[in-house]
Amino acid sequence: MKKISFLEKTNLFIRSLIFTTVIATAITIFSFFCVLAKVLPFRYRYTMIVWFTAWVLQVLKYICRINYHVQGLENIPENRTGVVLSKHQSTWETFYLPTVFHQAAIILKKELLWVPFFGWGLANVEPIAIDRKKKSSAMEQIIKKGKACLQAGRWILVFPEGTRIPYGKVGQYKAGGARLAIAAEAPIIPVAHNAGKFWSKRGFIKKPGTIQVVIGPLIETKNKTPDQVMTEVKTWI
Repeated sequence: MKKISFLEKTNLFIRSLIFTTVIATAITIFSFFCVLAKVLPFRYRYTMIVWFTAWVLQVLKYICRINYHVQGLENIPENRTGVVLSKHQSTWETFYLPTVFHQAAIILKKELLWVPFFGWGLANVEPIAIDRKKKSSAMEQIIKKGKACLQAGRWILVFPEGTRIPYGKVGQYKAGGARLAIAAEAPIIPVAHNAGKFWSKRGFIKKPGTIQVVIGPLIETKNKTPDQVMTEVKTWI
């Protein structure tokens, strides 16, 4: 492994500090516009959020020199929606994936909407917020709200490992997304990437490089069990 010099480490630290400062400031300012935008129809609010996340990716590219390359965009059908099951290593994919999948509804814990500034923007994209304290009804919440989103022409975005897993590691895949897809008779699209190699879970330093993203082919769920679907998804990823 190539040894990084002190000057290179300093350079990476300064770039990461600048990026963090710029984005934290931008999110704080942008969140107030999100509050005002609550009066607008959903499609305008979602477009506004996607514009912002795309801008963040450009700032990341020019300040921290982190770019990305995507394969498999042709696997996203134009006339169908479904459930996206993605690898979760970083914050990066939470910015990128909503720009690709039409009006994606992210399944997340309700507490995230209470986070100042960040949560205000998150609420604007109308995610599927789950009350984890009500464990007995969590799956019912996901299926009910997920079906409504799918019928409205939205994709559902799920991170089956539940939390960010360090690059090179594999977490425990939960079958909630598969159960939703089966209940809604919807297909699944798996997504693999290595964003954690450059923007790690807890690491402050952003390492330059090109994130590789691969969007997989549709996985049909008809006549399959959740375990069968998750095995197929996990194997592909």
